[in-house]
Amino acid sequence: MQKFMRKRGILIVLLLISILLLITSCTKVPGGGSPRETDALLKEVQSGTQGVTIVPLANYPPPILYDNSELVSIVEIQNRGNRDLEPSDCFIQITGFDPNIIRGGFGIPRSCSENSGNLEGKTVYNTQGGINQIEFDAPSVQLPNGVNEYSPTLNYVTCYNYETKANPLVCVDPLFFEVSAQQKTCQPRNVGLAGGQGAPVAVTNVNVDMVGKNRAIFEITLSNVGGGQVLSPSTGIQNCGQGILTRDDLNSINYDVSVAGQGPVDCKPRDRTAKLYNNQAKIICTFNIPGTVAYTTPLQITLQYSYMQSQTKPIRIVATPQ
Repeated sequence: MQKFMRKRGILIVLLLISILLLITSCTKVPGGGSPRETDALLKEVQSGTQGVTIVPLANYPPPILYDNSELVSIVEIQNRGNRDLEPSDCFIQITGFDPNIIRGGFGIPRSCSENSGNLEGKTVYNTQGGINQIEFDAPSVQLPNGVNEYSPTLNYVTCYNYETKANPLVCVDPLFFEVSAQQKTCQPRNVGLAGGQGAPVAVTNVNVDMVGKNRAIFEITLSNVGGGQVLSPSTGIQNCGQGILTRDDLNSINYDVSVAGQGPVDCKPRDRTAKLYNNQAKIICTFNIPGTVAYTTPLQITLQYSYMQSQTKPIRIVATPQ
């Protein structure tokens, strides 16, 4: 009897160990799994200056093709930033050609995540971001009578909604101008941010000024670092490749700033919309800072905008020999 109970106990222990190993093996561990490796992956995900990138595949279309043939263009789209994109958040469109020659809806806007659900941003589990391929098809290419060659430059225009989040650590000292016997753990100073925040618009610098008792002013510099055109988040992006953009559509960024979840006393521009000039903009926010000792705290900055980028590819269409 004792031998049976001992054997039964061993079996139960082995069963519990097997279940524990199974649960551990099914747990999603980022990267190599160690805290140091995960921290490195998080820094990679939270940096970078790209959003959506596009690459027309080689030979789709070929550089030279006959008329009266099908024209197929395949584009690889990748979300190299860290914001997930829903189907209505990103569109790609081909322009730069005569629709009377290249026919069949070749220039109709298409969702960047067509047939794939959301186009995911990069994460610690996928530091390259989501990828999708879109096929544009013109079943009929016809040159006018007497025209032997047509050489358009196809313009692949991508428009998408995006967001930048930056959380730089800043030092604040509520009693900066008063004599204190306590040793201060930090000194208020300007903070430079290099490498971007995983988006085409970046926070590049934060100037910190303590003014009077329990009050701080932060001057925040924004920069367009993605090489494209910043658009207002209210701009219609589905047909922006052929749409008419107004001055209000260009270079406008909606922003929100807080310190550890607390809102500002005042921010300028007061309509919470920053305007880029020469690809840069300034936000100035004033905060009440509680306490009596110096400390570091995250300055939480969220930027919302739309973005437009384009890439060209020349092709040559020649008349079919008779």
